[in-house]
Amino acid sequence: MLDSNVEGVEQSVSTGTLPGWEQVDSLVVESHERNLVCKDGAVADYIPALANADPELFGVCVVEVDGGVHVAGDTNVEFSIQSISKAFVYALVCEEFGHAAVADLVGVNNTGLAFNSVIALELNDGHPMNPMVNAGALATTALMPGTTPDEQWEAIHSGLSAFAGRDLVLDEEVYQSEAATNIRNRAIARLLESYGRVGRDPMEVVDVYTRQCALRVSARDLAIMGATLADGGVNPVTGKRVVSADVCRDTLAILAANGLYEKSGEWLFEIGLPGKSGVSGGLLTVSPGKAGIGAFSPRLDPAGNSVRGQQATAYLSRVLGLNIFASQAHGQPND
Repeated sequence: MLDSNVEGVEQSVSTGTLPGWEQVDSLVVESHERNLVCKDGAVADYIPALANADPELFGVCVVEVDGGVHVAGDTNVEFSIQSISKAFVYALVCEEFGHAAVADLVGVNNTGLAFNSVIALELNDGHPMNPMVNAGALATTALMPGTTPDEQWEAIHSGLSAFAGRDLVLDEEVYQSEAATNIRNRAIARLLESYGRVGRDPMEVVDVYTRQCALRVSARDLAIMGATLADGGVNPVTGKRVVSADVCRDTLAILAANGLYEKSGEWLFEIGLPGKSGVSGGLLTVSPGKAGIGAFSPRLDPAGNSVRGQQATAYLSRVLGLNIFASQAHGQPND
């Protein structure tokens, strides 16, 4: 890891604010309406339970750090969280073990390869590289507190429910469907074991990970979870602290670099925000200090990212002034 030489230096924060309520409300609706006509992409079919998703479903939600909620479309339709769970399990593990220990074991750098790549693991002497690819996610799930798989699962379930502000429910059909087809994840877990990266029964780790991916959420839930990360770890709807502000910073840095798999560079270039996708069609985006954005549309691009979700988020990033890399000449009005 980089020796940044900042131990003991307090983190200063300056993020700005969103436009007024009515403007945000109307722009969320516009982000939905302008992308309804898009039919690009295809529903994930390699997981049988996801193959039957309605491709026309589409919802967009923005939750501000003060708890304000803006919705358009199918924001209350539930779907399995899938890989978006990786971000929040990582945050819970960082809360437990700290910045340096988790970074050393799991890594932070992009692989540039598919999320379920075995090659990336072999090329790096068994180091998972980052927690947003499956190898890193399995290593992260293995670190969750608990002496048994059931205790680990309960810690994950309660932790993700705290992020969402409600008790999330396991989608039993999705869980069983993925448990019957997750052969590649089982192979990755065995490979991690051979490199000494998993200190538990690898098949039990895979099972807990499969369950975490099958928790049911909505676009509204994702926006609340994102807003919790945006607000320094305090859920803006419940007012309860879930993780520390430092953990939120670390999690968002990981998402910015790795959240959309091998397309993460393109995402950051076009949208300029930390984000995380899931193959059921969910998309989480976070504007630090401002808001969380949740989108849902099952049609995916070849990398497994929601097509309409990306388009709606790109629009909101521009019109709400969210891109963390955007600036203008000092003292000059917007063009």
